[in-house]
Amino acid sequence: MFEKEKQQMLDYALKMDRYGLIALSGGNLSWRMPSGEVIVTPSGMIYDEMVADDMLVVDLDGNIIEGTRKASVDTEALLYIYKNMPKVNAVIHTHQPYATGLGLVMDEIPCNLSTLANATEGPVNVAAYGDPGNLAMGVEAVKAIGDRLAVVLKHHGVIAVGRDLRQALFACVYLEEACKTIQVALSTGLPMATMTQEQIDEAVAVFHRYGQVTLNERDAAEAAKNN
Repeated sequence: MFEKEKQQMLDYALKMDRYGLIALSGGNLSWRMPSGEVIVTPSGMIYDEMVADDMLVVDLDGNIIEGTRKASVDTEALLYIYKNMPKVNAVIHTHQPYATGLGLVMDEIPCNLSTLANATEGPVNVAAYGDPGNLAMGVEAVKAIGDRLAVVLKHHGVIAVGRDLRQALFACVYLEEACKTIQVALSTGLPMATMTQEQIDEAVAVFHRYGQVTLNERDAAEAAKNN
């Protein structure tokens, strides 16, 4: 079941590691299928030791449909996100250090870079702490994310969402890049420049035209595939 998609999940898991968003077995990925099932990564496995068959398929109540491994301990929280954000089809959870670090001293990661506007569609909120491996993590993430594509989990990491794994990964990577840049700016002790809402809106619009296929074309193709 979903063999091709499981391999894609593994490919994206390795990209999380490659871009420095996790270490060892930290974080997780999940992907909602058009038929409603959710593929999730297994608990506690190092990504470069994982194979596609280690992925699990669960229903929205967390029942295992396929797989022999133990599902990620965050599965309950991830399923809460899917249930409460119907447009979301992919969730990536990371422990990326720069975004998590700024979340210890900020309530919002400011949108001071066009790439952050591109990928998260505006400033990124910091959610109240919710215990890892607990439903509260999902509840606090949904509460704080608003209409953005990422949220920082205080004392924990980042949740990024998207219509697919690619969009969620872009949100994670560019959020971390922005947080590194913000840290450099803060280290100077000088006032940090800000973007206007008009500039942010334009950067979001530009990203909708970015790449070889427009978002409208992608959405139309996805809708056709699901009909």
